[in-house]
Amino acid sequence: MERTHGLAGRYNNELRDIAMRTNPRQLILCIFFILSAIPSFAAEALLQIGTRPGVSVPVYYIKRAAARATVVLLTGGSGDIGLTYGFPLSSSFLVRSRDYFAASGFNVAIPDQPSDTDDLDFYFRSSPNHVQDLRQIVSYLKNDEDLPVWLVGSSRGTMSATAAAIAFGNEELAGIVLTSSITDWRKKGAVPSQNLKAIRIPVLVVHHELDACSICKPGNDSRIMGGLKNAPVKKLVMVQGGGPPSGKECTSTHWHGFVGMEKEVVNLIADWIKSPMN
Repeated sequence: MERTHGLAGRYNNELRDIAMRTNPRQLILCIFFILSAIPSFAAEALLQIGTRPGVSVPVYYIKRAAARATVVLLTGGSGDIGLTYGFPLSSSFLVRSRDYFAASGFNVAIPDQPSDTDDLDFYFRSSPNHVQDLRQIVSYLKNDEDLPVWLVGSSRGTMSATAAAIAFGNEELAGIVLTSSITDWRKKGAVPSQNLKAIRIPVLVVHHELDACSICKPGNDSRIMGGLKNAPVKKLVMVQGGGPPSGKECTSTHWHGFVGMEKEVVNLIADWIKSPMN
């Protein structure tokens, strides 16, 4: 069985193991007893946020006392965060690292797929409908807690974060973080192909130097940095270490997903969000 990393991964794996050997009623009781023993889970909830007429987006929301900002974690792939009985069990880098973000002093929001689609594909990621979904989610979070909101995208999620940063005003977003960016120009909505000069908020780009995903080549991040002509602060960080990688090269268990160094990467991101600099 695949194992994830860190505090979030530990409980994800416990829930997966329980789900395989219990019936649904027993599973709900087990989840209650596991989470009731962990005070830090007390402020976690699954929201349903209406974003467009007849459309809603489930958002897993973690609130922390004295949070300094809210980070919205935008996963890659189809956008499925693996909700099981209300808990995100995806092995994606951002989902399995959510508790590291919370421990760094942030509220954390993780959107799932909207109710009208089961695949956040390359076309949808930069579409007006997707931008509207994200705008309503950000609006909800800012009304709930008057804190700066950052979008943190990984893989296809970087396309989402970029599209939102281009469309939103500076008062809506404090900045964006792009990890394992889609850089292949042949892909609709690839980060370098979007109107990057329209972004006027801080941008951090993070990539593993060994990422071997063919549409996310680290060497192409220079195209992103070159396009961010009006970002007040921008920084590119190449990381190394972690492992061992497993599975296909574009999956979250490979270098593409910062396997084995989740905490280090989150700490890097958190430190930069708290004090952005070139």
